[in-house]
Amino acid sequence: MRRKNASELPFSVKPLRSVPELEDKLSEPSPGVIEAMSRLDGDLLILGVGGKMGPSLAQLAVRAIAASGVERRVIAVSSFSTKGLRKRLESMDIETIQGDLLEPGVLESLPDVPNVIYMVGRKFGSTGAEWLTWATNVHLSALVAQRFKDSRIVAFSSGNVYPLEQVLSGGSTESTEPDPVGEYAITCLGRERLFEHFSRRNGTNMLLLRLNYAAELRYGVIVDIALQVWNENPIDLTMGHLNCVWQGYANSVALQGLGIADSPPRVLNLTGPELVSIRWAATRLGTLMNKKPAFVGQEAGAALLSNATACHRLFGYPQVSLDTLIEWVAHWVMNSGELLDKPTHYETRNGRF
Repeated sequence: MRRKNASELPFSVKPLRSVPELEDKLSEPSPGVIEAMSRLDGDLLILGVGGKMGPSLAQLAVRAIAASGVERRVIAVSSFSTKGLRKRLESMDIETIQGDLLEPGVLESLPDVPNVIYMVGRKFGSTGAEWLTWATNVHLSALVAQRFKDSRIVAFSSGNVYPLEQVLSGGSTESTEPDPVGEYAITCLGRERLFEHFSRRNGTNMLLLRLNYAAELRYGVIVDIALQVWNENPIDLTMGHLNCVWQGYANSVALQGLGIADSPPRVLNLTGPELVSIRWAATRLGTLMNKKPAFVGQEAGAALLSNATACHRLFGYPQVSLDTLIEWVAHWVMNSGELLDKPTHYETRNGRF
């Protein structure tokens, strides 16, 4: 099969061609985020900013605050193991504090701030180092909840707290009883329970965001599938369906969520509106890439799925559609765009990460 160049392929949206262009799009504030930042009282503290989502969330907050015409500090905390990240954030007028939040005295040294976004979490590498996953996901949440008992807290959780759902069910809603599969997912529920405990005890307003697969062009489930298609590797269909959402939308919801935090904590599923078929997504990517995907296995009747209708009613739909994301990712992968090399392992059904 002759490999077509990008100009011959059926793309319908303008591609993103560089990391700066991507990060600009990820941190583009919506009117809702700008309004939320204008109404926010006090400064913002982001704990665990060094992960995949944190830098763009911090940049989004700074841009929204500037657009709202108010003055607020954005303070970002991380161990800053990624080279150059601290300097890059500081160049955006984001204050930084370096430290391991599990180390004695670090939490106590942080400034008192009325608004906290909690992004700390450990997933991959949990199997074999379960002790560290429990310390990071459970013990630390209790310490943070006590340290910032007088703040409002938005904490990222995971849709992994839910059981596998029948595909035709539409996915777990916030009223679905948690039934986590595997030790990592159990620690995610433990994090939620400890936040809830201290919210109820201290009256701390909180929002727990059960996120299923934030995605952009350098990582995420669409990137995982695109790489398999592009490299002509067979795609396992057993976990035949999933949810994902544009990372910029997930960050927007987190910032707007400070305004709806409550005690006991409010829980909100955070993902896109589509039930994504792996077979369909791979076929669509194959059309864009001029590749024919190879599949193994058959779709199971159940998958890890969340229903985020409540989130969409509050904050609208993602500003980047699933098909736009697929086109962007296809172009990015075909043109050797920078990747984070952090696969999601969406295929995992036994909860072992």
